[in-house]
Amino acid sequence: MNYGLIGGILGTTIGVIGGIIGTTATIRNTNGPRERAFTVKASIIGWVIALLFVAGFILIPVPYNWGPWVVFIVLLPFGIRAWNRKQAQIRREESGERPPTEQPRTGQEGGQP
Repeated sequence: MNYGLIGGILGTTIGVIGGIIGTTATIRNTNGPRERAFTVKASIIGWVIALLFVAGFILIPVPYNWGPWVVFIVLLPFGIRAWNRKQAQIRREESGERPPTEQPRTGQEGGQP
């Protein structure tokens, strides 16, 4: 019995099920039609990127297969930030809120009287 193979299959299965549950919950928690459409589109893009990452990790030869990790670790925070900003913008627009603006200048910044 190869425990590594069993662990790999079991871990992958649990991971994919968790991803499906998380994606479903994210789509259900949207507030309007534009936000839902954006979330579905962004989720599909996320799944494709995850599959490309795994494929790259498996297909790239061993001395170089750390490359997908570097790309993933560097780009993931930017993708998350862009997703959150766009979703917040859509929520503001759908709710009728005005976007946050800067405070009006009083001319007394910097501690000058």
